[in-house]
Amino acid sequence: MGPFRRQSERPLFCEMKKDSIAIIGLGKVGTAVGHLLRRAGYEIVAVADRSPDALERGGGYTGGTISNDPLQAALPANSIFITTPDDIIESVCSDIAQGGGFGPGKRVVHMSGAGGLGLLESARASGAQVATIHPLQSFVDIEGVIESIPGSTFSITAEGEVKDWAVHIVRDLGGIPFFVSDADKPLYHAAACMASNYLVTLMNMVEGIYRHLGMEDEEAIRSFWPLVRGTLSNIEGRGTEKSLTGPIARGDSGTIRKHLKVLRETMPELLNMYCEMGLFAVEIGIKNKTLSEDRAEEIRSLLKGVSNE
Repeated sequence: MGPFRRQSERPLFCEMKKDSIAIIGLGKVGTAVGHLLRRAGYEIVAVADRSPDALERGGGYTGGTISNDPLQAALPANSIFITTPDDIIESVCSDIAQGGGFGPGKRVVHMSGAGGLGLLESARASGAQVATIHPLQSFVDIEGVIESIPGSTFSITAEGEVKDWAVHIVRDLGGIPFFVSDADKPLYHAAACMASNYLVTLMNMVEGIYRHLGMEDEEAIRSFWPLVRGTLSNIEGRGTEKSLTGPIARGDSGTIRKHLKVLRETMPELLNMYCEMGLFAVEIGIKNKTLSEDRAEEIRSLLKGVSNE
């Protein structure tokens, strides 16, 4: 079986006592996760952040003793969630370990999408069990995260008996767990960034074209959003491959030539992106058998000709 393994829907650990939890880092994710775990019956014993504003804003959601000292927050907890920015997870974990905040019987989790278990090595060396848990979701504001996390898929990277505990935590957050190997976490996160961040970037490019045509921002979004919403609905119901429509899917090279000409003349900064995306679309069209190999090769030549200029 590959690195992605969905867990069965069979309830686990109905009898398990709820952990006492510390949240280290009260950004959007840490605050929302603390709030949802508290709502699920866990005791949030302490929260920590270097920012007084974050503590004031997040503490009301999570409860627990507030502190600007991660070690003091970690000491009374059975399970410690390090939800700081990715680039300081390792140093925060190390500081807590050096202060004696970890040990046998404790669990330490970080929620970075790309980071692996190595960021928690100091906790593991102290005798704690370690895991990473990451919700496949975008985070704009705290209320939005609280609303969107339930029903989301979570990646879990863990070894040994802590794996079952991590599954239980994800289910108590309302999530759907699956395992990702430590080595595959960057690839998993790259896909997440493409699905969210690059979708936003693509929509911004589309918006830019409509602004070029004279629309205001809100008018532009209102104009293309029904098309986007319909496409997303098609993907959800039929999958990505069966949802491809348009000139490449039907082998309409004449329309592709018109697109290339107008982009070259008016918005050349979008030309390479159009061509690179088009080359991937050609392969989908071939898989769907809506695009013949002859037509596909003609369209490939048009698109590669631009990208090689």
